[in-house]
Amino acid sequence: MSNLLEAFEKKQIEKLTGKKRIPTFRPGDTLKVTIRITEGDKSRLQAFEGMCIARKNNSVNSNFTVRKLSHGEGVERVFPLFSPIIEKIEVVRKGDVRRAKLYYLRDRTGKSARIADRDRGDEVDQYAVIEEAKTNEDQQADVPVEAPAEAEAPAEAEAPAEAPAEAPAEAEVNEVVEEDKKNTDESSKS
Repeated sequence: MSNLLEAFEKKQIEKLTGKKRIPTFRPGDTLKVTIRITEGDKSRLQAFEGMCIARKNNSVNSNFTVRKLSHGEGVERVFPLFSPIIEKIEVVRKGDVRRAKLYYLRDRTGKSARIADRDRGDEVDQYAVIEEAKTNEDQQADVPVEAPAEAEAPAEAEAPAEAPAEAPAEAEVNEVVEEDKKNTDESSKS
């Protein structure tokens, strides 16, 4: 059951990150989060720039907390990582910290609230890696599909034998998708 749930969550993450690039960032990094704000029938983009003080990695429910000082007052905002209102995330500075949660910065102001810079080099985007791996798998899957297509020209009798082999695989995928739909319908009714 958990494998089915994990597979479903991976599909949802791929669906949500298909159009966006999410960079690799950690607590201590200064981020610029661009958000789409809808007011009535108009929408606009607004940037929220501050330091990432916490990050929670929990599959689809992942989120991160960004803190900034606005007119001398500390403002924190928690963003869901895969939220559709987030247009883009930019890493402005990379910080050098040894903690996962930087809640101690809430009590500090001025120089004592500074975080040292750290050059971690060029890091690969967190979800761009998944897309590259997927393209490699697609290329490997395309190679065997292309090879029988070339072999079909000399021997036409073998082509009908290969076609039924692909049909059950599609039927299995459709069954899994239907089971997922039933499970989500049952959970939404509860």
